[in-house]
Amino acid sequence: MKKVVKFGGSSLASAEQFMKVGSIIRADKSRKYVVPSAPGKRSSGDTKVTDMLYSCYGAAIREKKFKEQLDAIKARYQEIIDGLELTISLDGEFDVICENFGKKIGRDYAASRGEYLNGKIMAAYLGFEFIDAAEVIRFRKDGSFDEATTNTLLSTRLEASEGAVIPGFYGAKEDGTVVTFSRGGSDVTGSLVALAAGADLYENWTDVSGFLIADPRIVKNPKSIETITYKELRELSYMGASVLHEDAIFPVRKAGIPINIRNTNAPENKGTLIVEGTCRQPKYTITGIAGTDGFASITIEKAMMNSEIGFCRKVLEVFEKNDISIEHMPSGIDTMTIFVHKDEFEEKEQQVLAGIHKAVQPDHIELESDLALIAIVGRGMRATRGTAGRIFSALAHAHINVKMIDQGSSELNIIVGVRHDDFKSAIRALYDIFVVTQI
Repeated sequence: MKKVVKFGGSSLASAEQFMKVGSIIRADKSRKYVVPSAPGKRSSGDTKVTDMLYSCYGAAIREKKFKEQLDAIKARYQEIIDGLELTISLDGEFDVICENFGKKIGRDYAASRGEYLNGKIMAAYLGFEFIDAAEVIRFRKDGSFDEATTNTLLSTRLEASEGAVIPGFYGAKEDGTVVTFSRGGSDVTGSLVALAAGADLYENWTDVSGFLIADPRIVKNPKSIETITYKELRELSYMGASVLHEDAIFPVRKAGIPINIRNTNAPENKGTLIVEGTCRQPKYTITGIAGTDGFASITIEKAMMNSEIGFCRKVLEVFEKNDISIEHMPSGIDTMTIFVHKDEFEEKEQQVLAGIHKAVQPDHIELESDLALIAIVGRGMRATRGTAGRIFSALAHAHINVKMIDQGSSELNIIVGVRHDDFKSAIRALYDIFVVTQI
């Protein structure tokens, strides 16, 4: 069995955290390939190494002295090296970095050094081979990611390695110019390594024990999600849940490789398993609740709307011409309501209203702002009767008025629209009925 393990910045912020990571890797011989992030914050008032590098390079760009800032970064790494009692020296690496900063070699290069240096330390600590991501993660001349070349380079290199450390977050063009991933950073690298290695499992270690059913800032001590499908994850992510970015999921999803989200500080916890599909019955009817606010609705009324061919198309064209994306569109016989992002709509609301009047001559248009959308997601809803009824019941008992409800044809999610002021109360009410009381 082969596993790829990725560790986030908080998991590698200090020598103490490194030791936890080392114990995790050594506890399972199948953990053959390691993808480290740059050191994160050691405490709430600390600064991430990546931010220190950005600041340092910014000083170099402005022709200001940056040696003192670079020395502070060097001290962060030396603290880890000393704590691990390693003999490795990064003096030569920092001489090269100092020279390249002076040459203003690039912001991506500057940011990538956090992972690069941490990878060097991790390889020395584990006794693994160090593979520079710049040699195996390829970007094209225009800066776009080259998936095919990357997979070929990575596969060939990993096949010859019994254990390797590959820094996350960056790669390079063929000429050696360093390029960083715009989103998902080290998570993307971990996913690419898992694909190239033909891994059986991709473990993503962070500072939380998997995904939670609801936002802990809204619901106190929410339960964790044991197993979630990629489809469920996409629905929750789209509605604002802080989960892995799509770019980080796609490579392993395509290969059917499961992702396991684990907690470095609680390795005994099984975390959350992300899979393509599963026969496992969920513990609760729902898998998760996520939502976001900042929406506006435009309700268009016109008698006999349903018999007017092309009515919806004409209305939607108005939004298209004004470059406004539509989130949801519930409709009735003589009404249709369009939900959009408030900040997008406000700038062009008068052009949109004028366009709608010109296109379909409505009897009345009503606007409402400060709305929120909440997604109740779960594969268990398909086999459970009365889910929508329970949603209405929970919100009614909490004295919350439902502005909109929309269920997808997949029966995987139900979207509910409420006023902004009711947003948090609605999430708590839904969590209570589906998880706490399980009525």
